[in-house]
Order: sequence, then structure tokens, then C-alpha cells
Amino acid sequence: MSTISKENYLKAIFSYSTELDNNASTTMIANHLSISSSAISDMAKKLSKEGLVKYEKYKGIMLTPHGEKAALKVIRRHRLWELFLMNVLGLDWSEVHNEAEKLEHYSTDFLIDKIDEYLGHPDFDPHGHPIPKKNGSIPEIPNVILLAEAETNNKYELISVNDKESELINFLKKVGLKLNSKLEIVDKLDYDNSISVRVNKKNITLSKKVSDNLFVRLIEG
Repeated sequence: MSTISKENYLKAIFSYSTELDNNASTTMIANHLSISSSAISDMAKKLSKEGLVKYEKYKGIMLTPHGEKAALKVIRRHRLWELFLMNVLGLDWSEVHNEAEKLEHYSTDFLIDKIDEYLGHPDFDPHGHPIPKKNGSIPEIPNVILLAEAETNNKYELISVNDKESELINFLKKVGLKLNSKLEIVDKLDYDNSISVRVNKKNITLSKKVSDNLFVRLIEG
């Protein structure tokens, strides 16, 4: 197994385990990495022997403390690279994810520590995701909900977005939504579960697919 595939595998398990607060299924990981479930099972068995995961057939996959440490290390590299590419090299926030996916596998700890220092030890990446610290701790995440769960007439702040699809980021850019945008829920349509929001004095209709990938914080008062 290559180092790249191993790191991507550990990162995917951490991501889905965190989102679901449960073990990641082989089907989820297979779909995420675009490989077969049988290949995922074979990978799980190998990583289990290395002490990185716990795997039981039909019960999903869980990272061991050793595996979680390794996953956080890759995630730290990825998110620091995203911020560096945007803040220093001027890439758009829709472009940095794919580039960071490549760079994360070929960076030494020394280089990543230097990037972290240069950026001022940031807590969040360009998409609002926490950047793990060198010691493995994770910055506190604000209390957020999916935009799809937001209530009409309330005001919210856009805190983070799912960065797995660059098309989503391009769409947000097109309609004028970015991190920390303030928005008001104008209407929620039962017909297709779309949401009408008001941003910068303009009404925008967002599909359920979009609102299921945006995380917002309620603005009190």
C-alpha cells in the first residue's frame, strides 16, 4: 500500500467518523475514494495489522489513537497548505482544495511547521474547518447547524462549507456567499426543500443539495 493511499484512507475514516459520531462504513469510504468495497476491506485488514484501525466485518472501521494521530497530521498539512495557497499565492478558495490534496503527501514536518509559523498559527482553513495543532489538539469549533436546518426569519452567519466539491465553492462565489456572510432565512419551500435567503439586500434561492453542505451559526438578537 502506498503512503498516499494510506494517508487518504485514514483521512477519510476520520472525516466520516467525526461527521457521523460513529464508525465509518466500508461503503462510505469506498465511494469517497472511488474504489471497491472489497479493496477497502483489504486496506482495513492491512492497517489493522499496523495498529492504525480497528476493523470488524459489517461493523465499520474505527481509528485507533495511533491512527487518529496519523490522520490529524495529514489533515493539518492539507489545511495549512490551503490557507497558504490562498493567502500567500492568491489562489481562489475554490482552487486550493485540489492543490492541497497533492501537496499534503510530499511535505516534511519541518516545512509544515514553517508554514504554520509564517501564517501566525491559524485556527481555521479557507473553508472554515479547524486546523489541527502540532500537538494533535483541535481548535474549538463554534456551535453550528446545517443551513438546511435553519429557521425562517432568523439571521445566521456562514461559518464553514464542505470543500469536497469545487463546483459548490464556485456556485457560492457566483451568488456572492463567502465565509462570515450574514444571511436571513426568508422562506423554506416544502415542495423541493429549497431555501430562500437574503444576503447583502439580495434574495437567493439555494437548493437542498447546497444547504446540506453549508454550516451556519445563529446570530442572537
